[in-house]
Amino acid sequence: MRAYLRNIKETVGTIFEGMSVTFSHFVRKPYTVQYPDRMPMRIEDTLPFRYRGILEVDLEICTGCLACERACPIDCIVIDAVKDKQTKQMMLNRFDIDIAKCMYCGLCSEPCPTGSIHHTTRFEGADYSLESMLRRFVKQPVPAYKPKKGPETDPEIVPLLDRGLRYIDEFAKPADAPSAAAKGAKAGASVPAAGGAEGGAS
Repeated sequence: MRAYLRNIKETVGTIFEGMSVTFSHFVRKPYTVQYPDRMPMRIEDTLPFRYRGILEVDLEICTGCLACERACPIDCIVIDAVKDKQTKQMMLNRFDIDIAKCMYCGLCSEPCPTGSIHHTTRFEGADYSLESMLRRFVKQPVPAYKPKKGPETDPEIVPLLDRGLRYIDEFAKPADAPSAAAKGAKAGASVPAAGGAEGGAS
């Protein structure tokens, strides 16, 4: 009988102990963080450059080498690059990434010679359908980028190449590999060549 009453006493005591913590919040100033809004700084701005977020492609510096498509272990990247018979220029007709299948491994970014395909700091990929998570970067056929033998002079391309080479140095290359930026410094903003696609762009 004593054990029974002791159990009742302990039960009532623990209930009051737990509720005292709950009721104490009624008189406290709330400090709830309204994620992701009402933050002094965007969450994306607090993440490091090497963060593996949602993939992005800078078509302006994509060489159409298909290295990223071949490197993807789950085939979430589909590229259609064809050489124009008249202009002899590599044309990108399709560059799709299925974000729903992507596992953010970063293997596609490593072989890219220009850093065209890269992870961003964006991480919210939720959507209402799987079809809407298929990102189509090519709206109409665009010419593939062909690295120049000398420094890049196009003012719109140079910032993209700088970012791409920095991405390769800080994310894709192992510590003991030669720096892509160092290579680029020897030839201005030139891009290291990569073997693969026809036309010398790769």
